[in-house]
Amino acid sequence: MAISTAQEKSDAPPPWPILTPSENDEPLPGTEKLTLEGDLSHQLVEANDAFLDAQIAAARESRQAKWKSGSYDADQRREEMATMLGLDRDSRIDDTRFEFYSIQKAQLAVAEGLSIYTVRWQAIDGVNGEGLLLEPEGKKNPTSVDVIAIPDANQTPEELAGLAPNIPSETSPFALLLAQSGCRVLVPSLTNREENQYRMTNREWLHRPAFELGRHLLGYELHQVLAGVDALKNTATKERPLGVVGFGEGGLLSLYAGALDPRIQSVAVSGYFGPREGLWLEPAEHNIFGLLETFGDAEIASLVAPRALVIESGVYPDFVFRPDKNGAPEIIEERPEKAGKPGRFMMPSPQGVASETNRLREIAGADWQPMAVTANHAMNGETLAAFADGLGLETFDPARKPIAFKKVYPDPEGHDHIAERHARQMTAIERHTQRALIQSRQDRQEYFKELKTDTLEDFKKTIELYRDRFRTNVIGEFDLERIAANPRTRRYEEGPKTVSYEVVLDVFDGVIAYGILTLPKDLDLTSGEKRPVVVCQHGLEGTPQDVIGEPKFKAYAAFATRLAERGFITFAPQNGYRYFDLFRLQQFKSQSIGKTLFSLIVPQHLQITDWLAKLPFVDADRIAFYGLSYGGKSAMRIPPLVDRYCLSICAGDFNEWVWKNAATDPKSLRYSYANKGEYEIFEWNLGGTFNYAEMAALICPRPFMVERGHFDGVAPDEAVAYEFAKVRNLYQAQLGLDELCEIEWFPGPHKINGVGTYAFLEKHLGMTK
Repeated sequence: MAISTAQEKSDAPPPWPILTPSENDEPLPGTEKLTLEGDLSHQLVEANDAFLDAQIAAARESRQAKWKSGSYDADQRREEMATMLGLDRDSRIDDTRFEFYSIQKAQLAVAEGLSIYTVRWQAIDGVNGEGLLLEPEGKKNPTSVDVIAIPDANQTPEELAGLAPNIPSETSPFALLLAQSGCRVLVPSLTNREENQYRMTNREWLHRPAFELGRHLLGYELHQVLAGVDALKNTATKERPLGVVGFGEGGLLSLYAGALDPRIQSVAVSGYFGPREGLWLEPAEHNIFGLLETFGDAEIASLVAPRALVIESGVYPDFVFRPDKNGAPEIIEERPEKAGKPGRFMMPSPQGVASETNRLREIAGADWQPMAVTANHAMNGETLAAFADGLGLETFDPARKPIAFKKVYPDPEGHDHIAERHARQMTAIERHTQRALIQSRQDRQEYFKELKTDTLEDFKKTIELYRDRFRTNVIGEFDLERIAANPRTRRYEEGPKTVSYEVVLDVFDGVIAYGILTLPKDLDLTSGEKRPVVVCQHGLEGTPQDVIGEPKFKAYAAFATRLAERGFITFAPQNGYRYFDLFRLQQFKSQSIGKTLFSLIVPQHLQITDWLAKLPFVDADRIAFYGLSYGGKSAMRIPPLVDRYCLSICAGDFNEWVWKNAATDPKSLRYSYANKGEYEIFEWNLGGTFNYAEMAALICPRPFMVERGHFDGVAPDEAVAYEFAKVRNLYQAQLGLDELCEIEWFPGPHKINGVGTYAFLEKHLGMTK
């Protein structure tokens, strides 16, 4: 009787290794028994979260010591703040002045003693400020002071100028009220928070590439505001006081501008002041790398002293992106519908505002007292009167009503000049980031100018400077000693040739490392034989289980088990990039204190490799790293800082990484993260410091390999080849390390191929099949 093809297939063994639960859960010799139950990957991620919360709280306390009254240099802190905002990356235009460009008339609107003009002014190369200029005119309303009035992101300059009376507003038309009192008022336009076609806000869209390139949307807007200061100064008929006042996002910019520029004599902040420890849950564009290590709102506000400062609280922009059913930003453990980061504009409690104001007074000292106002409607008369008093403006009347306009000139062609202005602003900033992306290669070359490659010894000495910078300025390092590992294990699964153990190690107080150790059955643990280890790293949303057996076999090919079947010891760690918003928001928690997700992952791997090295059957000098996808990202970031890793293999991730994060042109968006849901992926100023070639230099002279499928959608072949060519040049051309750097191209997708890489491991770890 013939056997059918279907029956033959059903009788064939599956392509993945057959693993069954171990009959006992005894620990590995020399370790305690693991008794933790449940989802250990979730417990690890939750422990990371609690640790980060504690570190943010600790940062608040440590700032206090840095800011004891009289113990700091204000100019030095301003410089530090400017660097955090990326203001040092681009120079403002000299001698900027206003260009008047109303379409029909010189004036947009006219009232008694007052005209309003549409203006723009140069800020930095390729980026202008745009908005309205309210100009007092005539003897009855002479100009005595200059003011920049900054709206919230979801307001227009026209609202502040009283030209949009039918639009409900959270504020008074405070630019108009100040202009009626003799102030020449400049009202800049900001990028709004509307959701775009990429399922994120316009502001996050601009923030993402800017952040990767060492810039900030807030930095661009501060350039526009400070260039507005320049333009007002350059066009004043005589020296006169200048103040900055703003609400919501404009309040943030007013506070920051006042702190950075001593030419600003009076500052009023409405709808933005309070404790900043929840920065991680604010909109993405508020994310400033390392801010909370040195600055909270109190510390920034103290840089305004001894000038006038008014803080108005009580009314805030009501904005939440991705709200849950209760109106709070949603934090879910599955893929959301929208690509943007969940976040809300902070609305601090009255107690929180009072606490931060008290901290401000402690920092600045008793000789300077900012004025605090509580309001039911933003920019009320008391706030504006106090602001005007700081400018010496005696003509401001808090009871004055907005003036009626005699004439408002429409656009005869029916253009929506507000929408067109907004589009111009967004386009200019996006174009600037794309020019910065092109320039970033030269920036990295300049950054690496102290690296010497004349000899291998010169290279080894000079690369350490960059390793320290990578550890401190890019990845971030907690100033903590690891605690004893206290290894706990239990027997997990068995195959025909392998046996595995679950392993949990302590790292920091409350922080653990977790993974699966797989041993070849032909290894006698008591014989004294020492074998190499391959650490096999899962990708995004993965677990150790994914890389050892049937789960996710299509991508991972059970490579941790297959390598153990070839005689290697393998260890599959759990990295913390799992559970969607839960881990992604941990990146923002980390970045707020100058750290990243890898600030915890690296010490976890230090603990893992130290423990592996002490096992009597492990060759401590032959511990390799091999990761796919987010595990490939790990292959570029962990081995540079874990010297026990003797080689690294990056699979399914190697790339022109800065381009992949920062490119916004339509063709690049097929690959770029700029419009994707991985909102945590962006790392501060990689464009000016470390692309993947520079990270690979930190692995050199250890063996390094890339595993690349031609049909892997992470990048086109040419982007991978372009970046790899620089690595190959370093190893082979400059240092003569001919056999230590390889790439395997295979006709496949995003997966472990396990051909050239297995040969690479066997060659460099001294193993044969």
